[in-house]
Amino acid sequence: MSDDQRTTPVAITGRPVAYRDLDTQLTGTLYRPDGGTHPGILLVHGGAGLDDHAREQARRYAGEGYAVLACDMFGDGVTGRDRIMSTLLGLRDDPALLVRRARAGLDALRACPEVGEPTAAIGFCFGGMAALALARAGADIAAAVSIHGTLSTTAPATPGAITARILVCHGAADPHVPTADVTAFTEEMNAAGADWTLTMYGGAMHGFTHAHAAPGATPGVAHHPEADGRSFRAVRELLAETLLPEPGEQVVLR
Repeated sequence: MSDDQRTTPVAITGRPVAYRDLDTQLTGTLYRPDGGTHPGILLVHGGAGLDDHAREQARRYAGEGYAVLACDMFGDGVTGRDRIMSTLLGLRDDPALLVRRARAGLDALRACPEVGEPTAAIGFCFGGMAALALARAGADIAAAVSIHGTLSTTAPATPGAITARILVCHGAADPHVPTADVTAFTEEMNAAGADWTLTMYGGAMHGFTHAHAAPGATPGVAHHPEADGRSFRAVRELLAETLLPEPGEQVVLR
């Protein structure tokens, strides 16, 4: 058994969470260990929407002791490739809308009685872009994590704006995130004075956490078990450092 697997199963409870972004109705799912309150994580799905991958990842992190909202960035009833792509591109091309939509999920997470402070945001692919957008906008989160996510932005962080710790887990063989974007991201983070880490996994392509990705089905996308496990352990370490209270401290409830 690898060290990112628990020897004792943790009972995870899931329930739907309905919320809104202005006139857009959204429905996510909150996953948490049974009983008590837990530090919160906003988990943002990839370009396919709130799918099985996002739900599996939410349960994965809930198993580490967090209350995880697998949020909905697209809206109720947005299905089919054309509508999904139109919605995704609309969010990508409007950073203010992207941040507002992600903030709606963050507010919904914090409104759940099972959730205490502090909170973090973790995103995959498109969701990585959303998590970083929250951090760039100065959202009150302890950490922002992008896993095989988009790094480019038309709204770069200004000096001092980012208060969250940043972790980017990037596949070195990802053809969808060119090296120029990686370089521009590092320069942006340095200029912003952010506390950031970027780890590149050799041989890993885009979507390296997608365990059920059919080989060759989507160009440039493939599961990479080593990068999957190593990135999970890196995120787990960051979450422990930023979300878990020190001995004797109390979890703050809103």
